[in-house]
Amino acid sequence: MSSSPRIIALATATLVALTGCGAEDVSTPGNTGNVTINNTTNPPPAAPPPPSGPVLVTPATGCPTISDPAGLRDAGTITGPTGEYRVCELPARFTASATLEKFAGLLYSINGRVDVGQDRGAAPTADAAVVLTVRPGVVLYGVTGTSWLVVNRGNRISAVGTATSPIVFTSRDNILGLANDSSQGQWGGVVLLGRAPITDCTVAPAATPGTVACERQTEGAVDPAYFGGATANDNSGTLDYVQIRYSGYVLSGNNELQSLTLGGVGSGTTIAHFQSHNSSDDGFEIFGGRPAMRHIVVTGADDDAVDADTGYQGTLQYVLAVQKTAGNPDSMIELDSANALEDNTPRTNFKLANFTFIHRNPATANNAAMLFRGKSDASLVNGVVTSPMACLRLNGTNILTADAPNQKLGPPVFQSVVMQCGAGPFVGSGGVTAQQVQDVFAAGSNNNAAFTASLTGTFINGAAETAVVASNPTTIDAAFTATTYVGAVQNAADTWYAGWTCNSATVTFDATSTACTSLPPL
Repeated sequence: MSSSPRIIALATATLVALTGCGAEDVSTPGNTGNVTINNTTNPPPAAPPPPSGPVLVTPATGCPTISDPAGLRDAGTITGPTGEYRVCELPARFTASATLEKFAGLLYSINGRVDVGQDRGAAPTADAAVVLTVRPGVVLYGVTGTSWLVVNRGNRISAVGTATSPIVFTSRDNILGLANDSSQGQWGGVVLLGRAPITDCTVAPAATPGTVACERQTEGAVDPAYFGGATANDNSGTLDYVQIRYSGYVLSGNNELQSLTLGGVGSGTTIAHFQSHNSSDDGFEIFGGRPAMRHIVVTGADDDAVDADTGYQGTLQYVLAVQKTAGNPDSMIELDSANALEDNTPRTNFKLANFTFIHRNPATANNAAMLFRGKSDASLVNGVVTSPMACLRLNGTNILTADAPNQKLGPPVFQSVVMQCGAGPFVGSGGVTAQQVQDVFAAGSNNNAAFTASLTGTFINGAAETAVVASNPTTIDAAFTATTYVGAVQNAADTWYAGWTCNSATVTFDATSTACTSLPPL
């Protein structure tokens, strides 16, 4: 029997009303009878609470295309405490300029030695350089303990991060969440090679130092990785807002890579806002050349924070170095090396302004927070040093003398350097007495070897540092910026280190800085 249109219409309206209302809106007094619809307005159900804990990264769907013919190899994914990432492996050699873009959930891996360009020799050439560009926020990691990135002579890197999005070079263990505050030596590091003058010619020992015939082989490298030439303003590229973590490996005795190795790098190279963290060797080492470095942070180096030799003549300003409390950290500065080639020129002339060194190891192998030797020249201006042992050691009587034919200017120069040291702040060796070291230090103006530091937050100037009369570093070298304070960090308002560095048990920089044991957001 067919239903009347009126009944059909009523049933349809009732069905629509029921599907649009919650259970509390429907009254059903029995199986028969009228259905009452209450036309009240209720709020929608509350949204479920967000999941607790950090949001984990999910992998990118694949690897991007780059302009280098070799391209990137999709090496699958890697998972750590911050999530899962797509791994895009760099080619063994970049033969064309390429750009590594930042993508969510994507990491770039360095598997073994990765070269940027071929070595184009010690003399300038007309052919185009290979330039590797790395975008802000990119993370690259060494797959093995001997993985390293080398920018060969005549080529460049452009790794320019930002204060809020630094570029990070790190280790596989860091990605996996296995790196801790004692980790080090988990991959090789970054090496820049240039055509600037050097001494101690190892490739052709009879060559004249400082010429295109004078070349050296990179420490830690098995295959040729040469540097040196006669182009003082050579340009190996730019590193800015960059971290290098857990690096350094030893190939043989006294032959190792550190976090950042600069070989014959010229003054056309820009290095600023760079942090070396937990290198198993030096924080960075400079072999000759002329690079200027600004706003440098070294934390947890297991050898020296800064090592310079073989004719280095650049400038460093705003350098903050803090030793870890465990392991075998050595000096904050190791300058030059005593050897049979001390009369080689160009003479090492180390110039440092506005630095803060927190030296913590009372058993330093170099017997002092700073060691100068090997007939080198040095000028230190506006510095703060704290150490549980001696602060300054000079080795070898030739470091005290002037030798114009061999470009030796005279004893090291100290201006507005204050030091809080353990008993006996000065050490002499190699024919130099502690009194002679003291006399050299006292010859400068505004120096104090009996200083009581008032640093806050480990490295920020307090009232005692603020009261020190600063010297103008431009009188040492016009490349410096004139400053009116000692130390690397003027006061609490001076936050050039914040955000782009990483925090560790060695030192906490800022709440906006992420932990070195973790990855920045990707």
